[in-house]
Amino acid sequence: MSVNPDLEIARAAKMRPIGEIAATLNIPDSAIEPYGKYKAKIGLDFVSTLEDRPDGALVLVTGISPTPAGEGKTTTTVGLGDALNRIGKRAAICLREPSLGPSFGMKGGAAGGGYAQVVPMDQINLHFTGDFHAITSANNLLAAMIDNHIYWGNALGIDERRISWRRCLDMNDRALRSIVGSLGGVANGFPREDGFDITVASEVMAVFCLARNLEDLQERLGRMIVAQTRDGKNITARDIKADGAMSVLLKDALAPNLVQTLEGSPAFVHGGPFANIAHGCNSVMATRLGLKLADVVVTEAGFGADLGGEKFLDIKCRQAGLKPSCAVVVATVRALKMHGGIARNALGPENVEAVKKGIANLARHVENLQKFGLPVVVGVNHFTSDTAAEFEAIRAAMAAQGVEAISCTHWADGGAGAEALAHAVVKRIDSKEAAYKPLYSLDLKLADKIKAIAQGIYRADGISVPDAVARRLKAFEDAGFGNVPVCIAKTQYSYTSDPTIMGAPTGHTLPVREVRLSAGAGFVVAVCGDIMTMPGLPRVPAAESIMLNAEGEIEGLF
Repeated sequence: MSVNPDLEIARAAKMRPIGEIAATLNIPDSAIEPYGKYKAKIGLDFVSTLEDRPDGALVLVTGISPTPAGEGKTTTTVGLGDALNRIGKRAAICLREPSLGPSFGMKGGAAGGGYAQVVPMDQINLHFTGDFHAITSANNLLAAMIDNHIYWGNALGIDERRISWRRCLDMNDRALRSIVGSLGGVANGFPREDGFDITVASEVMAVFCLARNLEDLQERLGRMIVAQTRDGKNITARDIKADGAMSVLLKDALAPNLVQTLEGSPAFVHGGPFANIAHGCNSVMATRLGLKLADVVVTEAGFGADLGGEKFLDIKCRQAGLKPSCAVVVATVRALKMHGGIARNALGPENVEAVKKGIANLARHVENLQKFGLPVVVGVNHFTSDTAAEFEAIRAAMAAQGVEAISCTHWADGGAGAEALAHAVVKRIDSKEAAYKPLYSLDLKLADKIKAIAQGIYRADGISVPDAVARRLKAFEDAGFGNVPVCIAKTQYSYTSDPTIMGAPTGHTLPVREVRLSAGAGFVVAVCGDIMTMPGLPRVPAAESIMLNAEGEIEGLF
């Protein structure tokens, strides 16, 4: 085994032809559009024939507030899907596609780990089927058409100071956050301030992931607001006449991608908005396809239950008409020790008291999910350094909340290591105790929705909204966009806006620095604290260690 066992395990995988994986869900050969031997798109014509089928059960996998110690949410999602298939359920997994930004930045890949991975790992983490490139191209086509419209006379009367549409790139590049474009003279247009977001934060990504079909996709693209006139009239992508061409660029990408786990479970990996700066869920197309084909669909929301989990439940489920049956919260002993105040370099020795202190973070996530009417199971992703006493502290604390905590060894043992978790999940599904409900009513004012999340999920005393932001929220409401959910953009590392405050803090204030209307996606983004929609690379980016070895194999992608 090499220094990186995840990579060696992925390389040693004996993958099955993608047609065999499709057959496990009764997808016919005629519906498969192969991208090589081991990945494929499922044709939209076939997807459209499934509308009248009943849905399977939907299970959300989420986690505690993430730490540098790692929690293994994707690994647990894969392990649980494999385990459900092992115990006789027809299960499918729905994951987001990894972004090149974190793959070459901090994380170095996102396909699970150990014996709970989706494969082909390298292709999934790199260009995959080109979906992100299509989204980037559609976003930037719209940007180019806006500037072109102004160049050729500006018939719509766009105020160049009020262009809100930004360009995007699927890479961390802080130098592009704020730029001045169109320099170089008359032939290049009118110089103006501009900027880039990372592709996963683009509204096109959100629209792509929330669209139910091609018709819905184009309708949502058309209503995206890109600018205003001097008198405040909104200008949309449809006004620019860009929605048709954008839909053409996204047509093939909208078909869900099918791959497999190491154990041959079907996995739909499609779409990929971040949860700290976007809504953090894979595509509605993939989730609904899985629900029509499988008994149980296991899906993952980004980061902790307070970010990706909340948005999955308040935005995605509400818009797509989904009703989840159960939630799994992933934790590790190591991460709970960090929430209990232990430094990353001191996590090895047994420390039951630190675990007990850190459980406050886990307990709050569990309680928050119960507010949505969901039964919860805790999956403790096992590390070899964990002790029986440390796990017992978790089990006892969760039992006091009426929740089962289960130690899982899927990283080392694959699906077999998550069978106990699978049985617990099936028990919750079969009990039909889920009574899903969103956290807040859409009838509330936008600021009150933000406050409801801040107080109900983050346990803040309240929110701070500068006058300029309050006026902007009122303008959204006056324009007819008051009845949409809100998407909080904030640090993933803390319930507060300060990433250094771990555990389960209370008594803080959530600062709303900026708000953006995503009219096509159907939500308002509230940027809270020091959060960037274009990340930067870390001091030592993962890209420095990613390379080809002498055999032409990729090294360093995990």
